[in-house]
Amino acid sequence: MSNWIVYSIGFIAQILFSSRLIIQWITSEKQKKVITPSIFWILSLIASFLLFIYGYLRADFAIMLGQSLTYFIYIRNLHLQKQWGKLPVIVRSILIVTPIAIVFYYYNNNIIDRDLLFKNEAIPNWLLWLGIISQVVFTLRFVYQWIYSEAKKQSSLPLGFWFLSLTGSALILIYAIYRKDPVLLLGHVLGSIIYFRNIVLHYKAK
Repeated sequence: MSNWIVYSIGFIAQILFSSRLIIQWITSEKQKKVITPSIFWILSLIASFLLFIYGYLRADFAIMLGQSLTYFIYIRNLHLQKQWGKLPVIVRSILIVTPIAIVFYYYNNNIIDRDLLFKNEAIPNWLLWLGIISQVVFTLRFVYQWIYSEAKKQSSLPLGFWFLSLTGSALILIYAIYRKDPVLLLGHVLGSIIYFRNIVLHYKAK
């Protein structure tokens, strides 16, 4: 597949990720506190779906790992907001089946292609581990958010979520610079600004 198609998928994903943050930020600014609109989770899910495919097409395990860990948390938050069932059945089916199908495709007669995932010549081992660590930290924000929301019985974005977002985003920016990945670079520059602003809004609300 040509590079422009691959990068187009990645940029569309990052545009959607950035759009969710901008919408959430504007909504929060109007309310003078951190708000979590349903569209935030819908855009998150679609963007994650596309970025997972982008990571697969670039044979970038760190990207695929990050999206795999958060994908179903987005779906759970839509459940908590009673929005998942409102999506068309065909859309829900595609969103659930496609990532699973890609993971199964990665297996060659039940043997995962480790060379493709972990021995990509374009990604030295130290950079691969930086990517994995940054994605794990970035993903922990949604694990934390999920546990917090389950305890509160409602979908919300607590302060710890934004601190983990800012830390993970900074690490991914370093990874993106060394990886020369414009998709990750564009998304996380804007994201870092909004993460910081939400931290400020949290303290102002208190």
